[in-house]
This record gives sequence, C-alpha cells and structure tokens, in this order.
Amino acid sequence: MNKVILIGRLTRDPEMRTTGNGTAVTRFTLAVSRPFQDQNGERGADFINCVAWRRQAENIAKYCVKGSQVAVEGRIQTGSYDAQDGSKRYTTDVVCDNCTFLGSKNGEANTHSMPSADFNEEAPMPTSDISEDPFKDFGEEISLSDDDLPF
Repeated sequence: MNKVILIGRLTRDPEMRTTGNGTAVTRFTLAVSRPFQDQNGERGADFINCVAWRRQAENIAKYCVKGSQVAVEGRIQTGSYDAQDGSKRYTTDVVCDNCTFLGSKNGEANTHSMPSADFNEEAPMPTSDISEDPFKDFGEEISLSDDDLPF
C-alpha cells in the first residue's frame, strides 16, 4: 500500500504549468512540522515536494499561496533523470489525489474551500425553512420522567 496524508504549509506560491497536450500540473513544497522537539527544544520540519494534476492542480494554483495550510492525501512516487552535468538525479514526490485548503498564513478562518473535481457552480445550496416545526410528522408527544432515563 502506498498512501500518504500530510498537513503543512506551502513554502512558496505553487507553480502551475501545462503539458504539451494541455493537462494542468502544479508543483509545490509543503513544510510539515515534526512531532518532537530537538535538544534545543525546537521543532524541526520536513520539506516535502508535491505534485497535483488536472482540476486539482488548477484549484491549488487558484486558491493557495505561500503560507497556506493544506491537507494532502496521495501517494509517494520516485523517479530519476540525467542532469545537465551528466550525473543521475533522483526525485521523490507526493502525487496528490486530494488536497483540502485549511487556512491562510495569518491564521484567518477558512473562507474559501477548494472545490472538488465534480464542483458545479450552478448547483443551488440546499436550505431549510426553520419557521416550520421539524417534528410535526413524528407522531404524538411522549412524556418521560427522570426515572425513565438509564443514567
């Protein structure tokens, strides 16, 4: 099984590009705090390279900036390439299957959530009328005393 779940902050603005066939791809780095402190009482962080594709890539580029806190769910993918100096370079990335915007760098409440791939701006938000009794169709009233309760 290859599954990764991370919560961290973007170290810089995400970079979106498109492939030759028009597919959106966004790269970004997450700073993820370590759960322990070092000898000086400081918490370290790991800087993890992430990549998102298609609609997810577009949403990250649109809604996230340096310092944004996000939750990423995905998988680890390794690769390699030949550098210009002739050496072989190895890469490790988290390929994002799902990314959730948690907040901004200044700690403001989440006012924008990233739409999922099936987001439809035309769909109305369901509402309910609170002036109507929500329990009107549940039958007649039952009265209980404290002795009827099991605790």
